[in-house]
Amino acid sequence: MEFSIKSGNPEKQRGGCVVVGVFDTRKLSPAAEALDQASDGYLTTVLRHGDMDGKSGATLLLHKVPGILAERVLLIGLGKEKEFNEKAFIGAVRSTVKALRDTGAADATLFLADLAVRKHGLAWRVRQCALNAQDAAYRFDAFKSGKEGDRPLRKLTLGLARRGDVAAAEQALAEGLAIAEGMAFARDLGNQPPNVCHPTYLAERAKGMAEEFGLVCDILERADMETLGMHSLLSVAKGAHQPPKLIVLHYKGGAAEEKPVVLVGKGVTFDTGGISLKPAADMDEMKFDMCGAAGVLGTLKAVARMQLPVNLTVIVPATENMPGGGATRPGDIVTSMSGQTIEILNTDAEGRLILCDALTYAERFEPDTVIDVATLTGACVVALGSVASGLFANKDGLARDLLAAGEVAFDRAWHMPLWDDYQELLKSPFADMGNIGGRWAGAITAACFLSRFTKKFKWAHLDVAGTASKSGSDKGATGRPVPLLAHYLLERAGRLN
Repeated sequence: MEFSIKSGNPEKQRGGCVVVGVFDTRKLSPAAEALDQASDGYLTTVLRHGDMDGKSGATLLLHKVPGILAERVLLIGLGKEKEFNEKAFIGAVRSTVKALRDTGAADATLFLADLAVRKHGLAWRVRQCALNAQDAAYRFDAFKSGKEGDRPLRKLTLGLARRGDVAAAEQALAEGLAIAEGMAFARDLGNQPPNVCHPTYLAERAKGMAEEFGLVCDILERADMETLGMHSLLSVAKGAHQPPKLIVLHYKGGAAEEKPVVLVGKGVTFDTGGISLKPAADMDEMKFDMCGAAGVLGTLKAVARMQLPVNLTVIVPATENMPGGGATRPGDIVTSMSGQTIEILNTDAEGRLILCDALTYAERFEPDTVIDVATLTGACVVALGSVASGLFANKDGLARDLLAAGEVAFDRAWHMPLWDDYQELLKSPFADMGNIGGRWAGAITAACFLSRFTKKFKWAHLDVAGTASKSGSDKGATGRPVPLLAHYLLERAGRLN
């Protein structure tokens, strides 16, 4: 879709549709009041007849409203005015896009960005309009033979009451569209079938991104990893015919002497569990086990599109986890790149085995901050469901910054403990540590495992097992935590308003 910003009166907007909000108890938003006055009370009459009550998510399409230049008027329910918050605002934007897709309108002007949302200004509202409109319109139909016809909605204009707000709104619009592009890229990668999206495919997409944005790209092969001593990562790849890759991308938007932020994304492009084989039910969803990789690559795309003045490095350890005669067995002991030894007690706890070597590799870039993103544990899904990502950090300040970014982005995380008490659960009689800690506190012991490889830098871990994809009728990758990470980097760059 094409987006633009325009100031003016809603009743004077030409085109396919003009969109305004109605609060519960049928109270008109300011833009809706302007339409009502221009139409001699037409909207008030319609609402009085009970056609719409303004409840959150409700919609009503009106044709040829008198005194209005647009062909249609779409009323969007906003819920109770006193309870109108971030969730209600985002819900209104997403409901708008879904409703517009069924109207036949090729273009629409939305008068939602002027709505007051507690704690948030115009830039936030415009950014969220762009981000959520694009996300709501997202479809992945690359492998459908009977494709839907072209969607009629091609242009969205965000209408503003004040001409003086346009310049600031245009910057926020560009930021929102860049984040949406990163989310869509992450969703596309996650939704690809595993026979297409394997480690080599991820490497090729990374190379394509490097060419598009002028990034530095290095792809390490199996022999390179063997030379570096990445035997933990390679142990996961032993049963797979697809060769593993270590993908490294550098975006250099900051000062030459500025230490980079490093994002590490788990790239298990399909996870059978290895010898510790998963149950057959829902195993198809294990193609989403590379959504950590997709998330950091999508974040990099958003940052490059926004041209943020930061230095950012992305590392993706990519492999399949397959059973086979050469696969790693429970009971095997491997030596990580750091020199620490690991007794592999469960081959389905493979994400931490590839991340630990990637985290050690990150040391060479002398990072300011390292954040890893992984669909790491089912235990995190049990704890937090699909609402919040699990957040662990070895510095409370970093945790606070990421939590704040998640709140602003409405891509929220929850700070989990990383206490030394949990480290006891990783003891092994035969190696420096086991790769699992038993039945209890699985998300925490996984983070504790990773923390043993992060002593030399400030580090955070995002467990996105519950948030990076959805199951059921709405199955698919979500693009999270691209908004959280993009807002964190916007704040670091001094660009978050």
